[in-house]
Amino acid sequence: MPLNMRPKESCRWDLVALGEVMLRLDPGDRRIATTRTFDVWEGGGEYNVARALKRCFGLETAIVTAFADNPVGRLIQDLIYQGGVDQSLIRWVDFDGVGRAARNGLNFTERGFGIRAPLGCSDRGHTAVSQLKAGDIDWDAIFGKQGARWFHTGGIFAALSETTPGVALEAMEAARRHGVVVSYDLNYRPSLWKSFGGKTQAQAVNRRLAPLVDVMIGNEEDFSAALGFDVDFDEPDAESFREMIAQVVREFPFKVVATTLRQATTASRNHWGAICYCDGAFLEAQFRKDLDVYDRVGGGDSFASGLIYGLLTGQSPQWSVECGAAHGALAMTTPGDTSMATLQEVVRAMEGVSARIAR
Repeated sequence: MPLNMRPKESCRWDLVALGEVMLRLDPGDRRIATTRTFDVWEGGGEYNVARALKRCFGLETAIVTAFADNPVGRLIQDLIYQGGVDQSLIRWVDFDGVGRAARNGLNFTERGFGIRAPLGCSDRGHTAVSQLKAGDIDWDAIFGKQGARWFHTGGIFAALSETTPGVALEAMEAARRHGVVVSYDLNYRPSLWKSFGGKTQAQAVNRRLAPLVDVMIGNEEDFSAALGFDVDFDEPDAESFREMIAQVVREFPFKVVATTLRQATTASRNHWGAICYCDGAFLEAQFRKDLDVYDRVGGGDSFASGLIYGLLTGQSPQWSVECGAAHGALAMTTPGDTSMATLQEVVRAMEGVSARIAR
């Protein structure tokens, strides 16, 4: 195993994540433009990983983020309480009454069905977390004095504003100074980069951060759009991913590279698998054809958390990628961004146990 991790006894947290947590408004089986009611969840690419590691896998995690101090922010906080992620590193910003200076992010997401694809509509400009800048967070206190074994962030946070890449950079540098493993999920979102330089800027930012990453996570679009690797994908298969990853590790010193293999036959039925590169070997999780999908949002984050759980707890890379793929598959059977699976269910899915009723 190429990852050297700090002993658990010397660290307050197993993992600290840096990212935005939004309020997700979910129309259920209806559409955003025509619904009259919404369910609400909390969610965010980096946070989802921390929450699953706590709620499903039982590890100690914390989130570094910021909220405007108003009832919407407190609603998100209340939802975070249910997931159990440590909130002691959250920054609260004064609310000016209308959100001119700082606000909380909203994410409207419909699930899609059959030939109708899922649809997301974010309302997250000028959020409190997007205004974080280098120097705002005492990373040496977090990683050194309090202690963490793993740090996770990603391309969503880095795309929030002109200042957030600097925050990610100083966090990653501090993590490496203190012997903390760094993972990064590229998570390319065209809507976030649209007014921020597009793919050119996305590649400039992510390529600046990439040399500080130990475990790089993404899909075929992420590695192409966010890092500039040109691989022809007619269909995302394992051979194409091996070719892509070989290019990636020739340029960057990643210790682990992992990606999901997803092909959407319809919005509610996907082929799903995963592949991981570690110690010069390619390791594949079982490929699930015609996986029934209830809500695909957060499937990649759940893959990442399962993979990280395996690596953090000393499991083999093969076990870890299988855990990630099984957890991602289960997360897509329930609504919302975050996992509702249990570790027992993940292990059963890894073992191929049938979906007959348990009673």
